[in-house]
Amino acid sequence: MTEHWQSRPEGGGRFALWLIRTIALHGGRPLGRLVLYPITFYFYLRRGPERRASRRFLQRALGKPVMPWHVMKHIHGFAATILDRIFLLAHGEKDFNVSVEGLDELEACLAQGRGLLLLGTHQGSFEALRAISSRRPDIPLRVVLDKQKTPAMTELLEALAPDIGANVIDASLGGASITLAMAEACEQGAMVALLADRGREQEVLRRVPLLGEPAPFPVGPWLLAHTLRVPVMLCFGLYEGGNRYRLVFEPFAERIDIPRQDRAQALDAVMTRFAARVEHYIHVAPYNWFNFYDFWQQDMGSATAKQPDAVAERERVGA
Repeated sequence: MTEHWQSRPEGGGRFALWLIRTIALHGGRPLGRLVLYPITFYFYLRRGPERRASRRFLQRALGKPVMPWHVMKHIHGFAATILDRIFLLAHGEKDFNVSVEGLDELEACLAQGRGLLLLGTHQGSFEALRAISSRRPDIPLRVVLDKQKTPAMTELLEALAPDIGANVIDASLGGASITLAMAEACEQGAMVALLADRGREQEVLRRVPLLGEPAPFPVGPWLLAHTLRVPVMLCFGLYEGGNRYRLVFEPFAERIDIPRQDRAQALDAVMTRFAARVEHYIHVAPYNWFNFYDFWQQDMGSATAKQPDAVAERERVGA
């Protein structure tokens, strides 16, 4: 059994994040990126569970022996995207080269006026999604985030961009509140963005293949998609080094349907398709995987169910 990812302490704390913010905003991005090297080395030495999880993941993804520099490159990539969140929120995308793929498909979905559910993962930078908001300010964006997991980072980001913080749907509020907030946003034609790879404590999980072994993914995002009955697209904000990001939108389903009969089979089918796309982008950009825990063994504190009765409750709330 491994420690659940939610029980791991937030890296750095308020003082460290304040210091990074001060250096970044007053010294500029080049100075901020220089500071990432000692930060990377510090976390490599001090965060043993994350270091070991990185090594295990990279061995799966790269298919070869992993050396310490591979792990430090992995940690550095994560630190770089955290730093860039500060600049993306404070200055928008003007300091970055953000290419976008699938924009025509995204706009076609939004043109239906039904709203849109964007499902992403902890790969690359979900913050790169803000580029679409700046290019299309007429389309509201609501992001579902757990403010309680990283309170110091949440405070920092909301201080930099209060208007963006006001558009966050807090995932710690509970299932019914989240569902109602998402449904209201979709009725207004908004994009609602949600990360769909990590299961919270006590959340129902199902195992589907990922890199050759069954891995636990949360059922909740798919029950929400079933309840909302809006188009679903996948979104990946891949960090390509330097100031380059690639924002990819992929159509996934016109609507997610999980019938009362054969629920398990329907969930397995849709989640297996999702995991296949996650694996595809792992191979495209392995150092963009930012789940620094033993992803494949992470059932601790969660329920892995054969027939998730939570579907009925989701349907009742969304009725």
